[in-house]
Parts: sequence; C-alpha cells; structure tokens
Amino acid sequence: MAALQKSVRSPLMDALAAGCLLVLALCARGGAAVPVPSHCRLTEADFQEPYVFNHTFTLAQEASLADNITDVRLIGNKLFQGINQVTKRCYLLKQVLNFTLEEVLFPQSDKFHPYMEKVVPFFSRLSKKLSQCHIEYDNQHIRRNVQNLKNTVKKLGESGEIKVIGELSLLFIALKRECAQVEQGWKMGY
Repeated sequence: MAALQKSVRSPLMDALAAGCLLVLALCARGGAAVPVPSHCRLTEADFQEPYVFNHTFTLAQEASLADNITDVRLIGNKLFQGINQVTKRCYLLKQVLNFTLEEVLFPQSDKFHPYMEKVVPFFSRLSKKLSQCHIEYDNQHIRRNVQNLKNTVKKLGESGEIKVIGELSLLFIALKRECAQVEQGWKMGY
C-alpha cells in the first residue's frame, strides 16, 4: 500500500515542484518578458528542403538587380537594436516573416518566376511553425523595430517591396541562426 501511495503521489509532487520552480523563476525575473521558447524555435531540418537555399538566394539576387536603393538595409543590426535575448530575436523575425509574406511575397507572387513559386511555400511553412511563438510583456523594442521596417518599406513603395525580396537571403540566414539555434544563444553579425 505504501508503494502504491508513493507512486501516485510522485507525479503529483513532480508537477507541484515544476510549478514552484516556474513561480520562482518568474519572481527572479521580476515578472519581465516570459517567452515560450519551445514555440519560438525552428530546427535545422526546417532549412534542409532540397534546393530551397539555392532558390532563395537566386530569387534575392534577381531582386537585388532591380533594387536601386543601396543605402538602406532592412535585415541588419538596426532591426535587432535593443533586443538581446535570442528568443525575442526569433519572435521579431517571426513578425518580419509574416509582414514579408503578407505585404510583399503574396502580392508580388506573379514576379520573379520560377523561384518565387518555390520560395513562398517554404517561408509560409516556417511562418506556420512559428505561429505559436509569442512574447508576453516587455516587447516595445520589438514592436518599434518591426514598425520601423514596415514604415521604411511602405515609404519606398514598390522599390521597398523589391528590397524586401532582395533581402530574402538575409531573412533566411537570420531565421536559421536566431530560431533554429535558440538553445545556443549566439548572435548574428550583420
């Protein structure tokens, strides 16, 4: 009977202990941003689709030839300014990815064939995998940085959209580094 009580109590005690640890961790952080790291993650396998790397870089290169604005960089240090935690950087990239898909790639999908029709589904799959990635509280820097990117693209008009497509290779690299290697916590130099 004692063994039965011990085995029944053990999972309950484990859950209680885990909950206590979570509360202690939140208290230690002062209740600041609590990312859900398991949802703000991609895997290396997500980037291993056949030819996706080549198609993304070729598409970006083609768009770069049409990009006449050489003094503006969208995916770079400025985008990550004030955002040091890797999970938050992944969340920021999720926001950039969604903007890129909804405001640029879907509307421009009739251009840059045949690469666009191969790259858009790839980025759509990544977006779907990151759909549950959320950050609670303390995300002002992220919202501001993403809004600055959106404002720049909108101000540049169609040239801004071409620039976004021209920087898809940078987005690809950033997503892989910041989201597929979250556990390592290293930063990308742009």
